[in-house]
Parts: sequence; structure tokens; C-alpha cells
Amino acid sequence: MSAVATPEVFEQFARYVSPYKAATWSGYGIDFVIGRREGVYLWNLEGSKRLLNCHVNGGTFNLGHSHPGLRQALQHACDSLDIGNHHFVSAQRAELAARLAAITPGDIQYTIFGVGGGEAVDCAIKVARGYTRRSKIISAAGGYHGHTGFALAAGDQQYRAPFGPMAPGFVQVPFNDVEALAAAVDRDTAAVIFETVPATLGMPLPAPDFYRRVRELCDQAGALFIADEVQTGLGRTGKMWGIEWFEVVPDILVTGKGLSGGLYPITATCLRPHLIEVFRDDPFIHVSTFGGAELGCVVALALLDVINAPGFLDRVNRLAAWYAAELEGLRRKHPGTLVEVRQLGLFIGLRYGHPQGGPLMTKLCYDAGLFALYANNDRSVQQFLPPLIISDSEAQATIDILDRCLGQLRAMID
Repeated sequence: MSAVATPEVFEQFARYVSPYKAATWSGYGIDFVIGRREGVYLWNLEGSKRLLNCHVNGGTFNLGHSHPGLRQALQHACDSLDIGNHHFVSAQRAELAARLAAITPGDIQYTIFGVGGGEAVDCAIKVARGYTRRSKIISAAGGYHGHTGFALAAGDQQYRAPFGPMAPGFVQVPFNDVEALAAAVDRDTAAVIFETVPATLGMPLPAPDFYRRVRELCDQAGALFIADEVQTGLGRTGKMWGIEWFEVVPDILVTGKGLSGGLYPITATCLRPHLIEVFRDDPFIHVSTFGGAELGCVVALALLDVINAPGFLDRVNRLAAWYAAELEGLRRKHPGTLVEVRQLGLFIGLRYGHPQGGPLMTKLCYDAGLFALYANNDRSVQQFLPPLIISDSEAQATIDILDRCLGQLRAMID
């Protein structure tokens, strides 16, 4: 691609991709086109602005950008592999599925591969309906599970409303409300699906016994529990899966984003053994041409090697404890401005006193060299996801920037 300047890219993007997305970023004063990317940093096309990436695309870049081990694995795989053929048995898919079976909770055994999180959630809901022969799907109001079919129907109303009636059978309850869930679960309920910590909702933390109660209600009704771990999985919370903090085994676990290493799109819908019976009569009833691409499997296997390496998650937990102390210090230093820190490992939501504090801090942090995006369904919250590989000095830099920006935010809203 020939060298171009940011204004030219914005003009071309607006003309051929989305004029409204281009106008939105320009309206925020964030005229940024990604150029070089490496480790925890992004640079603009011209190389004149650098961002420390604490959005990481919802966990896609948990190991930073262009991780050398993952990049080398992909480059080597390109010498002999391509995406493969989803109709055939595949050595790479078999190996990755076996690895996932070894590290997912309880007796989860089988994996159905996809490309995007929405596709993986669609698959989970199809399996739940196919196995139970029921139709009702219960999810959290204000949650988000993707922009495709069933995933869209399980998400927040604002994403569904512009496109007309959704598939019937979808019901939403407030997150973390056991009584509301108990009233909704009945003998027509196929599944209950929750993000372990709902990111787009502002990252509210569930009560310690919430998922135990979810599991009990599902078991009593003969419904399935689906854990959406697209963002909270793969070490982000200090355990391999966020749901492990609550000592509950879901029937279906969905993961993605971080599984790709930011290099090759791949997602996984992981099932307990009995659920594979849905495919007994027709094993080709659900297929994905690019799902579980063999190149992607190689990257995902290399990523699991990194996360499973001795000491990796120990360091994530040490960083999480350090951030907890530092962010609490900022909350005390800036009372009324930063009002709450919602944290599970390095999955962190910063709630501000101003109802638009998330977007305001997104812009202030961007100007200061830190990228951390607001939570769209609760704009008082800013999502803060430091890369799992962030160094101590880089972590300190994020706190220093947040400190300065909190002071600026307070001056703006006072």
C-alpha cells in the first residue's frame, strides 16, 4: 500500500466504507488511523502519535500487538497450511480442540469453531435449542453478545430495534438479579446466557453467589447455562476463564477475541459431552467455512502456550493487585470524579460521577497517549483493559495518565 496521509484515508473510508463512522471519530477529535503497531503500543500513520492500548479490542490483543511467538507461528504455518476445508477431519482443529478440552471447566469436551463472537454465540443458542427442544433464551438487559442473528436477539434493544422484529423467544432480565431470573426461567427455557462480566453494560460485577444460583435455576428447569467468555476468557481475569472465580461449570462456554492473538480470527463454542448429540443425525447441520481455519488454529495453540507458561497468570494476578491499590488511590484522590472501580483481574471498569464520564475520559486519555474506550450501554463507565504483557513501567504510565486526566475531567465538570 502506497504512503498516504490520515486525511486522505478518512476521505476514502468515508466514501467507500462508512461516512458515519468516519464522522463520529472526527467529531470526537480522534483522527487516528493505525499505522505501526507493536507490543502495547499503536502509532498513527505518520508516526507522530503513539497510544498505549488499554482497550485491546475487548481482549483481542491480550498479548499485545505482533507478539513475536505468535507471528512466528503464523509465518511458519503459511509455508505448509492454508485455511483447510471445513468438511474434512483436520489435525490442527483436533489438536486445538483437545487443548481447549484440557483447560475448560469441568467436563467440557467438544469444540465447534467459528470466526466471530456473534457466530459462536449463535452456535451456542442453536445447540441449546436443538438439545432441549425448547425455545426460550434468557439474557441480561443491556448486555451484548454480537451483531449476528440469535446473538443480536440476546443483546440490548438499541442494537436490535433498527432492524425490525427479532426471532421470538428471547427474554431479558436485569443482570445480577436472581429473583427476576427465577421468575423468568420456566419449562420452555432452553438456556440462560450471560457474559461473565458484561463489558458493554459497564462491567458490573456479579454477586459472589450469583452464578451458583444461575446454575441451580437452570438445573431445576432442565435449561442450559451458557457462559459468554469472549472478553473475560483466556487469562484476562487472572484465571483462564472468568467463570472459574465463581466455581461454576457452564454447559456451554463461548470464547473468541483473544483466541486469535490479534492475528487470525477464530472463535470456539465449547460443549459438555452430552450436547454433541445435537449433531448425531446430521454432523454437517452447522458448518463454518472459515471457522477453525488451520492457520488460525496454529496461532491459537501458540497463544495457549504463552498463557499456560509457568508464572504467566501469577504475574497477571500480581498486576491486578497492584492496579487495585493504585486505582483505589486515584478514587480517593479524585472523589466524586472517579466513584467506583469495578475489577476482576485485569478486566476493569472505571465509573465516573458524570453520566458521560466514559466518553469524556476516552477523549482526554487519547490526547494524553492512552486508548481506553467507554462502555456504550453505560457511558458513565470507561473500559480499562491493560495488556496482559504490560511492563511495570508501562503500567505506571497508565496510572500517571489517568491521574492527570481525572484532574482535567474534574475541572471540566465542576
